[in-house]
Amino acid sequence: MRLQAVVVLAITAAGPAFGQDQPSDKPVRHGISIGHYPNVTGLRINFRDRALGEVRGANITIWSPYDGDPGGTVSGFSIGLPLTTAGSVNGVATGLFGAGAAKNLTGIGIAPVGIGAGGRLKGIAVGGVGVGGGGDLEGIGIGGIGAGVGGDARGILLGGVGAGVGGNLRGAAAGLIGVGAGGRVKGIVAGGVGAAAGGDLEGLAFGGIGVGAGGDARGILMGGVGAGVGGNFHGAAVGGIGVGAGGDGKGLLVGGVGAGVGGDFHGIAIGGVGVGVGGRLRGVALSGIGIGAGRSIDGIAIAGLGIGAPTIRKFALATLIGAERIEGLVIAPGMVRLEKGGRMRGVSVSSINAMRGRQTGLAIGLINYARELNGMQIGVINIARNANVKFLPIVNYHRR
Repeated sequence: MRLQAVVVLAITAAGPAFGQDQPSDKPVRHGISIGHYPNVTGLRINFRDRALGEVRGANITIWSPYDGDPGGTVSGFSIGLPLTTAGSVNGVATGLFGAGAAKNLTGIGIAPVGIGAGGRLKGIAVGGVGVGGGGDLEGIGIGGIGAGVGGDARGILLGGVGAGVGGNLRGAAAGLIGVGAGGRVKGIVAGGVGAAAGGDLEGLAFGGIGVGAGGDARGILMGGVGAGVGGNFHGAAVGGIGVGAGGDGKGLLVGGVGAGVGGDFHGIAIGGVGVGVGGRLRGVALSGIGIGAGRSIDGIAIAGLGIGAPTIRKFALATLIGAERIEGLVIAPGMVRLEKGGRMRGVSVSSINAMRGRQTGLAIGLINYARELNGMQIGVINIARNANVKFLPIVNYHRR
Protein backbone atom coordinates (compact mmCIF):
# COMPACT_ATOMS: atom_id res chain seq x y z
CA MET A 1 0.00 0.00 0.00
CA ARG A 2 2.84 2.40 0.83
CA LEU A 3 4.47 1.68 -2.59
CA GLN A 4 1.19 2.37 -4.38
CA ALA A 5 0.75 5.60 -2.43
CA VAL A 6 4.26 6.72 -3.38
CA VAL A 7 3.63 6.01 -7.11
CA VAL A 8 0.25 7.80 -7.03
CA LEU A 9 1.83 10.74 -5.22
CA ALA A 10 4.65 10.91 -7.78
CA ILE A 11 2.26 10.80 -10.74
CA THR A 12 -0.01 13.38 -9.10
CA ALA A 13 2.96 15.67 -8.55
CA ALA A 14 3.93 15.26 -12.19
CA GLY A 15 0.33 15.75 -13.35
CA PRO A 16 0.50 19.49 -14.02
CA ALA A 17 3.38 18.82 -16.38
CA PHE A 18 1.11 16.96 -18.79
CA GLY A 19 0.19 19.30 -21.64
CA GLN A 20 2.87 21.84 -20.65
CA ASP A 21 6.06 22.46 -22.65
CA GLN A 22 9.25 21.86 -20.72
CA PRO A 23 12.53 23.49 -21.73
CA SER A 24 15.03 20.90 -22.98
CA ASP A 25 17.98 22.78 -21.43
CA LYS A 26 17.03 21.70 -17.92
CA PRO A 27 19.74 19.88 -15.97
CA VAL A 28 19.97 16.13 -16.41
CA ARG A 29 18.04 14.11 -13.86
CA HIS A 30 19.68 10.82 -12.90
CA GLY A 31 17.93 7.65 -11.82
CA ILE A 32 14.18 7.20 -12.17
CA SER A 33 11.99 10.01 -13.47
CA ILE A 34 8.20 9.90 -13.77
CA GLY A 35 6.49 12.56 -15.82
CA HIS A 36 7.43 15.22 -18.31
CA TYR A 37 10.95 16.01 -17.24
CA PRO A 38 12.90 16.40 -20.56
CA ASN A 39 16.48 15.31 -19.80
CA VAL A 40 17.03 12.03 -18.00
CA THR A 41 19.87 9.57 -17.59
CA GLY A 42 18.39 6.35 -16.32
CA LEU A 43 14.73 5.33 -16.46
CA ARG A 44 12.08 7.79 -17.62
CA ILE A 45 8.35 6.96 -17.46
CA ASN A 46 5.69 9.19 -18.98
CA PHE A 47 2.16 8.86 -20.28
CA ARG A 48 2.65 10.99 -23.39
CA ASP A 49 5.69 13.05 -24.26
CA ARG A 50 5.86 16.75 -24.98
CA ALA A 51 9.08 18.71 -25.52
CA LEU A 52 11.27 15.70 -24.87
CA GLY A 53 14.95 16.56 -24.53
CA GLU A 54 17.43 13.72 -24.28
CA VAL A 55 17.06 10.40 -22.53
CA ARG A 56 20.04 8.15 -21.96
CA GLY A 57 18.86 4.80 -20.74
CA ALA A 58 15.20 3.88 -21.20
CA ASN A 59 12.14 5.95 -22.09
CA ILE A 60 8.76 4.29 -21.49
CA THR A 61 5.51 5.85 -22.69
CA ILE A 62 1.94 4.68 -22.92
CA TRP A 63 1.03 6.71 -26.00
CA SER A 64 2.65 8.60 -28.84
CA PRO A 65 3.68 12.27 -28.34
CA TYR A 66 1.28 15.15 -28.61
CA ASP A 67 0.55 16.20 -32.19
CA GLY A 68 3.36 18.11 -33.80
CA ASP A 69 5.84 17.40 -31.01
CA PRO A 70 7.77 14.18 -31.65
CA GLY A 71 11.05 15.76 -30.57
CA GLY A 72 13.98 14.70 -28.48
CA THR A 73 16.48 11.89 -28.63
CA VAL A 74 16.48 8.52 -26.90
CA SER A 75 19.80 6.72 -26.62
CA GLY A 76 19.12 3.28 -25.26
CA PHE A 77 15.61 1.84 -25.08
CA SER A 78 12.46 3.49 -26.42
CA ILE A 79 9.51 1.43 -25.19
CA GLY A 80 5.82 1.86 -25.91
CA LEU A 81 3.10 0.39 -23.72
CA PRO A 82 1.59 0.22 -26.29
CA LEU A 83 3.00 3.13 -28.41
CA THR A 84 6.06 5.34 -28.41
CA THR A 85 7.78 7.81 -30.70
CA ALA A 86 10.80 10.04 -30.28
CA GLY A 87 12.53 12.50 -32.54
CA SER A 88 15.52 10.18 -32.96
CA VAL A 89 16.29 6.79 -31.44
CA ASN A 90 19.77 5.36 -31.04
CA GLY A 91 19.47 1.87 -29.64
CA VAL A 92 16.29 -0.22 -29.39
CA ALA A 93 12.73 0.89 -30.18
CA THR A 94 9.83 -1.40 -29.39
CA GLY A 95 6.17 -1.30 -28.42
CA LEU A 96 3.19 -3.56 -27.90
CA PHE A 97 1.61 -1.91 -30.95
CA GLY A 98 4.36 0.07 -32.57
CA ALA A 99 7.39 2.29 -32.19
CA GLY A 100 9.18 4.81 -34.27
CA ALA A 101 11.25 7.93 -34.71
CA ALA A 102 10.13 11.15 -36.31
CA LYS A 103 13.64 11.60 -37.67
CA ASN A 104 16.17 8.80 -37.58
CA LEU A 105 16.18 5.32 -36.07
CA THR A 106 19.61 3.79 -35.54
CA GLY A 107 19.82 0.36 -33.99
CA ILE A 108 16.99 -2.15 -33.63
CA GLY A 109 13.26 -1.58 -34.01
CA ILE A 110 10.81 -4.41 -33.32
CA ALA A 111 7.03 -4.25 -32.88
CA PRO A 112 4.05 -6.57 -33.47
CA VAL A 113 2.31 -3.97 -35.64
CA GLY A 114 4.72 -1.48 -37.12
CA ILE A 115 8.09 0.23 -37.02
CA GLY A 116 8.76 3.50 -38.75
CA ALA A 117 11.09 6.45 -39.08
CA GLY A 118 10.43 9.75 -40.76
CA GLY A 119 14.07 9.93 -41.79
CA ARG A 120 16.80 7.32 -41.98
CA LEU A 121 16.55 3.71 -40.81
CA LYS A 122 19.93 2.25 -39.93
CA GLY A 123 20.16 -1.19 -38.40
CA ILE A 124 17.36 -3.76 -38.12
CA ALA A 125 13.66 -2.96 -38.28
CA VAL A 126 10.97 -5.64 -37.95
CA GLY A 127 7.23 -4.98 -37.95
CA GLY A 128 4.50 -7.59 -37.76
CA VAL A 129 2.45 -5.57 -40.23
CA GLY A 130 4.86 -3.13 -41.76
CA VAL A 131 8.15 -1.27 -41.73
CA GLY A 132 8.59 2.13 -43.27
CA GLY A 133 11.09 4.92 -43.55
CA GLY A 134 10.71 8.32 -45.12
CA GLY A 135 14.41 8.54 -45.86
CA ASP A 136 17.12 6.00 -46.52
CA LEU A 137 17.52 2.45 -45.22
CA GLU A 138 20.86 0.98 -44.30
CA GLY A 139 20.49 -2.48 -42.85
CA ILE A 140 17.53 -4.88 -42.72
CA GLY A 141 13.82 -4.04 -42.92
CA ILE A 142 11.16 -6.75 -42.59
CA GLY A 143 7.39 -6.20 -42.65
CA GLY A 144 4.76 -8.92 -42.35
CA ILE A 145 2.67 -7.19 -45.01
CA GLY A 146 4.87 -4.48 -46.43
CA ALA A 147 8.21 -2.77 -46.16
CA GLY A 148 9.25 0.43 -47.84
CA VAL A 149 11.49 3.46 -47.74
CA GLY A 150 11.12 6.76 -49.53
CA GLY A 151 14.82 7.20 -50.18
CA ASP A 152 17.66 4.86 -51.04
CA ALA A 153 18.10 1.40 -49.53
CA ARG A 154 21.31 -0.44 -48.82
CA GLY A 155 20.80 -3.88 -47.32
CA ILE A 156 17.80 -6.21 -47.21
CA LEU A 157 14.13 -5.25 -47.50
CA LEU A 158 11.44 -7.93 -47.15
CA GLY A 159 7.65 -7.55 -47.26
CA GLY A 160 5.09 -10.31 -46.89
CA VAL A 161 3.04 -8.70 -49.65
CA GLY A 162 5.31 -6.08 -51.11
CA ALA A 163 8.54 -4.16 -50.75
CA GLY A 164 9.37 -0.81 -52.27
CA VAL A 165 12.19 1.70 -52.48
CA GLY A 166 11.57 5.23 -53.68
CA GLY A 167 15.19 5.74 -54.68
CA ASN A 168 18.07 3.41 -55.42
CA LEU A 169 18.47 -0.10 -54.03
CA ARG A 170 21.76 -1.81 -53.31
CA GLY A 171 21.26 -5.21 -51.76
CA ALA A 172 18.16 -7.41 -51.81
CA ALA A 173 14.41 -6.78 -51.77
CA ALA A 174 11.58 -9.31 -51.94
CA GLY A 175 7.78 -9.40 -51.69
CA LEU A 176 5.26 -12.19 -52.20
CA ILE A 177 3.32 -10.01 -54.64
CA GLY A 178 5.66 -7.30 -55.81
CA VAL A 179 8.88 -5.45 -55.26
CA GLY A 180 10.19 -2.34 -56.90
CA ALA A 181 12.61 0.54 -56.79
CA GLY A 182 12.04 3.93 -58.32
CA GLY A 183 15.71 4.35 -59.13
CA ARG A 184 18.68 2.10 -59.78
CA VAL A 185 18.93 -1.47 -58.46
CA LYS A 186 22.17 -3.27 -57.75
CA GLY A 187 21.60 -6.65 -56.18
CA ILE A 188 18.57 -8.95 -56.05
CA VAL A 189 14.88 -8.16 -56.38
CA ALA A 190 12.22 -10.88 -56.30
CA GLY A 191 8.43 -10.57 -56.45
CA GLY A 192 5.81 -13.31 -56.51
CA VAL A 193 3.97 -11.33 -59.19
CA GLY A 194 6.43 -8.72 -60.36
CA ALA A 195 9.76 -7.05 -59.81
CA ALA A 196 10.90 -3.79 -61.33
CA ALA A 197 13.49 -1.04 -61.30
CA GLY A 198 12.63 2.43 -62.54
CA GLY A 199 16.26 3.03 -63.47
CA ASP A 200 19.15 0.72 -64.23
CA LEU A 201 19.36 -2.84 -62.94
CA GLU A 202 22.56 -4.68 -62.12
CA GLY A 203 22.12 -8.10 -60.58
CA LEU A 204 19.21 -10.54 -60.41
CA ALA A 205 15.50 -9.84 -60.85
CA PHE A 206 12.73 -12.44 -60.57
CA GLY A 207 8.99 -11.95 -61.08
CA GLY A 208 6.30 -14.63 -61.07
CA ILE A 209 4.53 -12.76 -63.86
CA GLY A 210 6.89 -10.06 -65.00
CA VAL A 211 10.15 -8.30 -64.39
CA GLY A 212 11.46 -5.08 -65.87
CA ALA A 213 13.93 -2.23 -65.77
CA GLY A 214 13.22 1.25 -67.07
CA GLY A 215 16.88 1.90 -67.85
CA ASP A 216 19.75 -0.42 -68.69
CA ALA A 217 20.07 -3.91 -67.24
CA ARG A 218 23.11 -6.04 -66.54
CA GLY A 219 22.63 -9.47 -65.01
CA ILE A 220 19.74 -11.96 -65.00
CA LEU A 221 16.05 -11.16 -65.48
CA MET A 222 13.40 -13.88 -65.22
CA GLY A 223 9.65 -13.34 -65.59
CA GLY A 224 6.99 -16.05 -65.65
CA VAL A 225 5.20 -14.15 -68.41
CA GLY A 226 7.63 -11.50 -69.56
CA ALA A 227 10.88 -9.64 -69.00
CA GLY A 228 11.63 -6.22 -70.39
CA VAL A 229 14.37 -3.60 -70.39
CA GLY A 230 13.82 -0.03 -71.52
CA GLY A 231 17.47 0.56 -72.39
CA ASN A 232 20.45 -1.65 -73.13
CA PHE A 233 20.77 -5.17 -71.82
CA HIS A 234 23.81 -7.29 -70.97
CA GLY A 235 23.33 -10.72 -69.44
CA ALA A 236 20.44 -13.19 -69.52
CA ALA A 237 16.72 -12.45 -69.79
CA VAL A 238 14.02 -15.12 -69.76
CA GLY A 239 10.26 -14.64 -70.20
CA GLY A 240 7.63 -17.37 -70.30
CA ILE A 241 5.87 -15.50 -73.11
CA GLY A 242 8.18 -12.72 -74.19
CA VAL A 243 11.39 -10.89 -73.50
CA GLY A 244 12.69 -7.68 -74.96
CA ALA A 245 15.02 -4.70 -74.69
CA GLY A 246 14.46 -1.24 -76.14
CA GLY A 247 18.16 -0.66 -76.80
CA ASP A 248 21.07 -2.97 -77.57
CA GLY A 249 21.43 -6.44 -76.11
CA LYS A 250 24.32 -8.76 -75.36
CA GLY A 251 24.02 -12.22 -73.85
CA LEU A 252 21.05 -14.56 -73.74
CA LEU A 253 17.42 -13.81 -74.60
CA VAL A 254 14.77 -16.53 -74.23
CA GLY A 255 11.06 -15.95 -74.83
CA GLY A 256 8.45 -18.70 -74.85
CA VAL A 257 6.69 -16.84 -77.65
CA GLY A 258 9.08 -14.13 -78.71
CA ALA A 259 12.36 -12.35 -78.05
CA GLY A 260 13.24 -8.93 -79.39
CA VAL A 261 15.75 -6.10 -79.18
CA GLY A 262 15.20 -2.61 -80.52
CA GLY A 263 18.89 -2.06 -81.34
CA ASP A 264 21.75 -4.46 -81.99
CA PHE A 265 22.10 -7.88 -80.37
CA HIS A 266 25.15 -10.05 -79.81
CA GLY A 267 24.68 -13.47 -78.27
CA ILE A 268 21.98 -16.15 -78.26
CA ALA A 269 18.32 -15.33 -78.89
CA ILE A 270 15.58 -17.95 -78.68
CA GLY A 271 11.88 -17.39 -79.37
CA GLY A 272 9.17 -20.04 -79.51
CA VAL A 273 7.46 -18.11 -82.28
CA GLY A 274 9.80 -15.33 -83.30
CA VAL A 275 13.05 -13.46 -82.77
CA GLY A 276 13.37 -9.86 -83.89
CA VAL A 277 16.22 -7.35 -83.79
CA GLY A 278 15.91 -3.76 -84.92
CA GLY A 279 19.58 -3.49 -85.86
CA ARG A 280 22.32 -6.11 -86.22
CA LEU A 281 21.93 -9.66 -84.93
CA ARG A 282 25.27 -11.33 -84.28
CA GLY A 283 25.53 -14.80 -82.79
CA VAL A 284 22.88 -17.52 -82.67
CA ALA A 285 19.14 -17.09 -83.22
CA LEU A 286 16.60 -19.90 -82.96
CA SER A 287 12.87 -19.62 -83.56
CA GLY A 288 9.92 -21.88 -84.18
CA ILE A 289 8.46 -19.55 -86.82
CA GLY A 290 10.60 -16.62 -87.87
CA ILE A 291 13.73 -14.53 -87.38
CA GLY A 292 14.18 -10.99 -88.59
CA ALA A 293 16.71 -8.18 -88.29
CA GLY A 294 16.48 -4.57 -89.44
CA ARG A 295 20.09 -4.46 -90.66
CA SER A 296 21.89 -7.81 -90.66
CA ILE A 297 22.11 -11.36 -89.33
CA ASP A 298 25.68 -12.51 -88.79
CA GLY A 299 26.12 -15.99 -87.35
CA ILE A 300 23.74 -18.94 -87.13
CA ALA A 301 20.02 -18.43 -87.70
CA ILE A 302 17.54 -21.30 -87.69
CA ALA A 303 13.76 -20.88 -87.98
CA GLY A 304 10.83 -23.13 -88.78
CA LEU A 305 9.28 -20.84 -91.39
CA GLY A 306 11.22 -17.78 -92.43
CA ILE A 307 14.35 -15.67 -92.00
CA GLY A 308 14.73 -12.19 -93.35
CA ALA A 309 17.22 -9.33 -93.14
CA PRO A 310 18.91 -6.90 -95.53
CA THR A 311 22.15 -8.87 -95.01
CA ILE A 312 22.60 -12.50 -94.00
CA ARG A 313 26.08 -13.83 -93.25
CA LYS A 314 27.51 -17.25 -92.33
CA PHE A 315 24.59 -19.71 -91.97
CA ALA A 316 20.80 -19.60 -92.20
CA LEU A 317 18.25 -22.41 -92.26
CA ALA A 318 14.51 -21.93 -92.74
CA THR A 319 11.69 -22.85 -95.11
CA LEU A 320 11.90 -19.39 -96.69
CA ILE A 321 14.89 -17.03 -96.68
CA GLY A 322 15.06 -13.52 -98.08
CA ALA A 323 17.80 -10.91 -98.14
CA GLU A 324 19.43 -8.18 -100.20
CA ARG A 325 22.89 -9.55 -99.47
CA ILE A 326 23.87 -13.15 -98.69
CA GLU A 327 27.35 -14.27 -97.66
CA GLY A 328 27.84 -17.86 -96.56
CA LEU A 329 25.60 -20.91 -96.60
CA VAL A 330 21.81 -20.68 -96.73
CA ILE A 331 19.46 -23.65 -96.82
CA ALA A 332 15.71 -23.35 -97.47
CA PRO A 333 13.43 -26.23 -98.47
CA GLY A 334 10.99 -23.69 -99.92
CA MET A 335 12.82 -20.75 -101.48
CA VAL A 336 15.82 -18.50 -101.19
CA ARG A 337 15.11 -15.05 -102.59
CA LEU A 338 17.76 -12.45 -103.29
CA GLU A 339 16.18 -9.04 -103.78
CA LYS A 340 16.61 -7.09 -107.01
CA GLY A 341 20.05 -5.55 -107.22
CA GLY A 342 21.32 -7.69 -104.35
CA ARG A 343 24.44 -9.84 -104.09
CA MET A 344 24.92 -13.44 -103.08
CA ARG A 345 28.38 -14.85 -102.32
CA GLY A 346 28.54 -18.43 -101.09
CA VAL A 347 26.26 -21.45 -101.35
CA SER A 348 22.47 -21.52 -101.58
CA VAL A 349 20.53 -24.78 -101.32
CA SER A 350 16.78 -24.63 -101.94
CA SER A 351 13.94 -25.93 -104.06
CA ILE A 352 13.88 -22.51 -105.71
CA ASN A 353 16.88 -20.22 -105.77
CA ALA A 354 15.63 -16.86 -107.00
CA MET A 355 18.72 -14.66 -107.33
CA ARG A 356 17.40 -11.39 -108.70
CA GLY A 357 20.82 -9.81 -108.37
CA ARG A 358 24.37 -11.12 -108.72
CA GLN A 359 25.13 -14.71 -107.71
CA THR A 360 28.79 -15.45 -106.97
CA GLY A 361 29.15 -19.04 -105.92
CA LEU A 362 26.99 -22.13 -106.05
CA ALA A 363 23.21 -22.60 -106.18
CA ILE A 364 21.70 -26.08 -105.78
CA GLY A 365 17.98 -26.62 -106.27
CA LEU A 366 15.16 -27.77 -108.49
CA ILE A 367 14.86 -24.35 -110.09
CA ASN A 368 17.78 -21.93 -110.11
CA TYR A 369 17.49 -18.40 -111.42
CA ALA A 370 20.17 -15.70 -111.51
CA ARG A 371 19.91 -12.30 -113.10
CA GLU A 372 23.71 -12.20 -113.11
CA LEU A 373 25.59 -15.47 -112.65
CA ASN A 374 29.23 -15.63 -111.61
CA GLY A 375 29.51 -19.26 -110.59
CA MET A 376 27.54 -22.47 -110.96
CA GLN A 377 23.95 -23.65 -110.88
CA ILE A 378 23.02 -27.31 -110.29
CA GLY A 379 19.38 -28.30 -110.71
CA VAL A 380 16.59 -29.46 -112.98
CA ILE A 381 16.11 -25.98 -114.46
CA ASN A 382 18.95 -23.46 -114.49
CA ILE A 383 18.47 -19.93 -115.79
CA ALA A 384 21.20 -17.31 -115.99
CA ARG A 385 20.15 -14.06 -117.67
CA ASN A 386 23.73 -12.93 -118.40
CA ALA A 387 25.05 -16.28 -119.75
CA ASN A 388 25.57 -17.07 -123.42
CA VAL A 389 23.19 -19.99 -122.96
CA LYS A 390 20.54 -18.62 -120.65
CA PHE A 391 18.77 -21.93 -120.00
CA LEU A 392 20.40 -25.26 -119.25
CA PRO A 393 19.27 -28.40 -117.42
CA ILE A 394 21.38 -30.14 -114.78
CA VAL A 395 24.35 -27.73 -114.71
CA ASN A 396 24.95 -24.16 -115.75
CA TYR A 397 28.28 -22.39 -115.35
CA HIS A 398 29.24 -18.85 -116.15
CA ARG A 399 32.13 -16.62 -115.12
CA ARG A 400 32.13 -12.91 -115.60
